[in-house]
Amino acid sequence: MSNVIPLSSVRARNSGRKHADTAAISRMFAVQRRRAGDVFWLKENAEWLGILASANMPVPPDALVPYASFYDRIEETIRFFPQYYRFFLSLALDLEDLGLPGDAGERLVHWVARMRLADGELSDLQRAEAQRLLARRMSVPRDDALQSRFRRFFTRSETFALPNKKASYELAHIVFYLSDYGQRAPQLPATAIRSLNFAGILAYLDQDMDLLAEICAALRFAGAAAPALWEDAVQSAARGCRIVPQQGGGPVDGYHAYLVTGWAAHMSGGAAFCQPVPQGAVAIRYTPPNGALQALSAALFEMGETRQAQWSLMRGRVMRALDPEAQEILTEAEASCPQFEAFFARFARAPIPAMPSAVQLRR
Repeated sequence: MSNVIPLSSVRARNSGRKHADTAAISRMFAVQRRRAGDVFWLKENAEWLGILASANMPVPPDALVPYASFYDRIEETIRFFPQYYRFFLSLALDLEDLGLPGDAGERLVHWVARMRLADGELSDLQRAEAQRLLARRMSVPRDDALQSRFRRFFTRSETFALPNKKASYELAHIVFYLSDYGQRAPQLPATAIRSLNFAGILAYLDQDMDLLAEICAALRFAGAAAPALWEDAVQSAARGCRIVPQQGGGPVDGYHAYLVTGWAAHMSGGAAFCQPVPQGAVAIRYTPPNGALQALSAALFEMGETRQAQWSLMRGRVMRALDPEAQEILTEAEASCPQFEAFFARFARAPIPAMPSAVQLRR
């Protein structure tokens, strides 16, 4: 699977589309939600700028101005808060690549390498992110052992046929890093594409549009087509996000769903980031739809030893155990992806018949 969907084809589809007000969104994340520089501010703004850097959206100078004072002190700040080095690298490199004048990013990269900050990472995923960031400004040797562990992880498709959001998000992010967010072919085997499809089926059954958006993006970066039903659902979720005046409490809200559904909607040619941004403190509201995953899992569990792996044998029984809304979601998931039956064979967790003992075989 090496045929990465060229960005030029996405640009052609997007040429007649209304552009997002990226300057207003930058101001929202930079000054209207959190105190500049705290860890949540770093996370939100790194994600927003990462989307801008990987998407074909206009980025006027006004979209970068809100970050100028932060950028001016970034070398001082990273030395005091080295535990957040990946955020600082991401912010500096994206700002420069988007057009903010300066070359602090290269100095930060070499400083992080000298300090061996990536050696403090226990997670392979975080090591891969660090390597990708460093490689944007310096030569980084290939880590064959890390690549081998990734391959073992993403080719074990049965992992992604069971509810495990952490594993599914990590799968998507591995594809992001291996493909450099769509800039190169990640050379994934067919088993990895199957893993992505299994994770997408689960996300659709759960109506988890945040995760589904990342799976759709990862499929595109892997050179595979995401099912139209999934991308339509993600576009609908992007339209359903609302930016509203903040009224008490902190902005622990739907910002991530807003970002990733908008990003994936943009990649698939839909409208993205079109909501107007009010003045003052704001929150982002997103109400996820009801899913069918919990009811489906409960129904299968209650079937006990009578569960079977073949979807054709189980379909009627499963449907009768669900309410109409869950039936509709399951029917859509079934029709959306040709790998649904293979997914269900693992998801059903059908009892394995006991092997006859040696004594029984001699009788």
